[in-house]
Amino acid sequence: MTAATTQAARNARGSLTEGRSTEELKDLVFQVGAELELAPAENIIEWAVATFGSRFCVTSSMGDAVLAHLVSKVAPGVDVIFLDTGYHFAETIGTRDAVAATMPVNLLNITPVQTVAEQDAEFGAELYKRDPDLCCKMRKVDPLNNIMKSYDAWATGLRRAETHNRVIAPVVGWDEKKQKVKVSPLARWTDDEVEKYIAENGVLVNPLQYDGYPSIGCWPCTSRVAPGDDPRSGRWAGQNKTECGIHQ
Repeated sequence: MTAATTQAARNARGSLTEGRSTEELKDLVFQVGAELELAPAENIIEWAVATFGSRFCVTSSMGDAVLAHLVSKVAPGVDVIFLDTGYHFAETIGTRDAVAATMPVNLLNITPVQTVAEQDAEFGAELYKRDPDLCCKMRKVDPLNNIMKSYDAWATGLRRAETHNRVIAPVVGWDEKKQKVKVSPLARWTDDEVEKYIAENGVLVNPLQYDGYPSIGCWPCTSRVAPGDDPRSGRWAGQNKTECGIHQ
């Protein structure tokens, strides 16, 4: 696709097919979870695409386009969901637009119910400082939960190497909160494997990655990380918060 799909188009799109029941989805995870645990990322993606078809999507924060690139090779035209919070760095928006323009994917630009100005009017300015959990819920978690009604399974770029909290992330698991199958094809990839894939395939990378931002979120809650520090230490620095809530 040549441009990000608008919110209105996303609303009109709706669910393409009827989904499986919760029990059917759980059974699938039970049947293949262990079997695919050590499988190559491409095989995991092939299983997900063959199993869920149009009810499978990819989520991307646009730190890089590795996952979108991998999935698009198996399923050109795959839905790639980007949560446009209204607080992203310009470089992140630029990466999103470049992915939409150069890769065979259907990029869905998902926005919150309220604009930043509307949220400020109701809750006060800079809610991200006073209640970052609520801000993340309204601008990330709720919009994702809403669009996920159209899908049975979603692929994430979660990697166990990123943070201690993600060590146990399975490659195919059950997301209890969303009641969906959660696929993490890159879960076992090391930083070196990611860098090798990017170099060998010319994959798009958010330029902030080369400017001291190894983990990129909304600009008010993301700061540079000193060399050698935890890559996610720049997220919500100084606060008792490590995740936006999507993966909790």
